Amino acid sequence: MRLAVFENIMTPGGHEVDFDRIIVEEFRRLGHEVSFYVPEDFRFAFDYHVPVKRLRGTAINYADVRGLKKLLWSLRREMHRQSWYKQLYEEARSGKVDAILVPTSTWRYQRALAKNVLKNSPVPLIFILHGINPGEAPKFFREAEKLLPNGKIRLVVLTFGDSIFGRRADNVYPMFPPAYTPRDVREIPPRRKLAAHEPLTIGFFGQYRREKRLEDFLRVFEEGRYTRPVKLLVQGSTMHPEDAEDFERIIAAHQGDSRMEFLHKGLIGEEWQRAILGVDALLMPYSAPRYLYHWGGMLFTAIGCERPVVASDDINPEVFRKFRIGETFRSGDMGDLKRVLEDFINGFDERADTYEQELRKAAEEFSPENFAGRLEQVMNNDNLRG
Repeated sequence: MRLAVFENIMTPGGHEVDFDRIIVEEFRRLGHEVSFYVPEDFRFAFDYHVPVKRLRGTAINYADVRGLKKLLWSLRREMHRQSWYKQLYEEARSGKVDAILVPTSTWRYQRALAKNVLKNSPVPLIFILHGINPGEAPKFFREAEKLLPNGKIRLVVLTFGDSIFGRRADNVYPMFPPAYTPRDVREIPPRRKLAAHEPLTIGFFGQYRREKRLEDFLRVFEEGRYTRPVKLLVQGSTMHPEDAEDFERIIAAHQGDSRMEFLHKGLIGEEWQRAILGVDALLMPYSAPRYLYHWGGMLFTAIGCERPVVASDDINPEVFRKFRIGETFRSGDMGDLKRVLEDFINGFDERADTYEQELRKAAEEFSPENFAGRLEQVMNNDNLRG
């Protein structure tokens, strides 16, 4: 099968890059040909080593856009999306591709599709949504219903149940997300004993945003009472100047603590994977309602790299109910975080075997191979109306 991956979101790195990589590499492993279709000025943060076809129309990057300009750029992007859809339809109609996949979409993508000739695609057309919150759900199902007569359209929602807030539709496929595995660190054996180093090294990774309450967490870490040496590695990448300034302020305020190490740098590929594998556990103390409905990229990095976690209980609670891959604290409760963090660090060795076994089970259930296989089944399913 010749799979066209339509990507129009430019990012300097992060989980979007790794998600595309899973699709490319796992579908090639299954024997399919994969190519990217991107806007004419699209810049890749990673070389996927597959053919790239440029579509007329420039990409829109919102990284430093605010206010009215962002609204105008949104309108411009909608116009470009309509053009991209038409060009993709011509590729499908002319027999150049056997399936089209959009790796990151929202209900707005479906709204645009309903107005475009691409809705009549002669080949399977798969849109992946990385979660739907309660406010989006009615809009999503409204647009999904409009597309029901177009039997080649499949809407994949990454979630942990078999429905979206109890609702189902013939063209909607709930699906587990994939774990992010260390693809470039070849010398790491497939199964490795989880053993703490001295000091026990805890990692706080990812894009720095104020909602992650880093300062509150650092205060909790400093006040904790630990029965063993412990070190905290804080890595953060920043997209906006104000975030960069705030992160640098936090780094300067804590430079005197020898138990803390800071890295203000974006990591990608092997460098990112080695950083994750270089710690004994991961901390995710940030809390936000959206984590209840959108899968956590850092959590699934921890699963793929088989590292236990301390996380807020609003980060994909379905995963923690099924697998004891770490410990959770009450969302937003810094006192409970302090208690759980102390217990996790001081009791790490006693629970290491349990964490290792549970992480192994989770890594298998959410493996990229299983994800690609499920996605392949959706693409091959023609038992839809239309």
